[in-house]
Amino acid sequence: MPKTIQFNEPLVVGDEIKRIQDVFTNKKFSGDGIYTKKCNSWLEHHFKNSKALLTTSCTHALEMAAILIDIQVGDEIIMPSYTFVSTANAFVLRGAKIIFVDIRPDTMNIDESKIESAITPNTKAIVPVHYAGVACEMDAIMTIANKYNLFVIEDAAQGLMSTYKGKSLGSIGHIGCFSFHETKNYQCGEGGAIILNDKIFFKRAEIIREKGTNRSQFLRGMVDKYSWVDIGSSYLPSELNAAFLLSQLKSAELVNTKRLSLWSEYSRELSFVDKIDLQLIPKDIQHNAHMFYIKLKDKNERQMMIEHLSSHGIQSVFHYIPLHESMNCSQYNSFFGDDEFTTTESERLLRLPMHYNLSRRDVEFVCKKIKEFLK
Repeated sequence: MPKTIQFNEPLVVGDEIKRIQDVFTNKKFSGDGIYTKKCNSWLEHHFKNSKALLTTSCTHALEMAAILIDIQVGDEIIMPSYTFVSTANAFVLRGAKIIFVDIRPDTMNIDESKIESAITPNTKAIVPVHYAGVACEMDAIMTIANKYNLFVIEDAAQGLMSTYKGKSLGSIGHIGCFSFHETKNYQCGEGGAIILNDKIFFKRAEIIREKGTNRSQFLRGMVDKYSWVDIGSSYLPSELNAAFLLSQLKSAELVNTKRLSLWSEYSRELSFVDKIDLQLIPKDIQHNAHMFYIKLKDKNERQMMIEHLSSHGIQSVFHYIPLHESMNCSQYNSFFGDDEFTTTESERLLRLPMHYNLSRRDVEFVCKKIKEFLK
């Protein structure tokens, strides 16, 4: 039976179990123990002048961001429709309306040139999504945000180890949100982090993350008892998740190098193949090889390619269905301007296998079968 080339295999670097066993030895299982703090410290070192807090997911990091910027009923949030539902849900839960704008076909990121026209007196924030770990045009977005006094929340769920003009994704806007779901480059099954780039958020973020209590201050001996002081929820992950994640963060450079090598091999094999478009990496941007995708003629050809690859033991998948196409949730959003690229480009996109355990021979085989189909 031929080998199956999996679309994704969750990263395991090898010493996760040792760290988890240490959690059992320490008998500290709830969050904010030694491993949570070590992960926070690693992230703070990576992001330099920011405060980092592990969360239970990127979804919860986004929900925390919505609370921190005080989203109210009637506020408007500008973002792309080509994203995961959590990007929108976090703000809809606070009563906001989502204003979608079109994407750029070259990066699948929000089209920064269309943001300003979508701004109204009700606009509260811009949420750029760094698709595939490739940065949005953050200089332009920050200029617009500063002009209209708007918050910028970076959805960098896929973006750890990526940079924009030398700055880590998630450290450019007011707040950055990351995912450590098992489909990401670094994972602990379910997990995330919120990166706070303005000191005005530091104290309140700890409170929101601890169910609206000042428990963190109590544990540091700053108050003699903790109590309910604000709104919040249970956004704190367990020490088991943090211990697992720390192993992966400490191997981040090694993992990043391997993934970039695989990405480059895909690019080399497919760069001169007719009938497909490849992922574009703009100048001054360093990506993290979160994914490698190709674009076919349309969704029918894409489905045929999926079936062709599957017949040879290769798993490939399409990605998001644009959020504005969900009629059941139309009361929460509207699409500003024309949908010139969001739907058509999403229907062409096909993600190829990409994970740390992939071999160069696997990549060569995938590319060989793609070329066979296109002939």
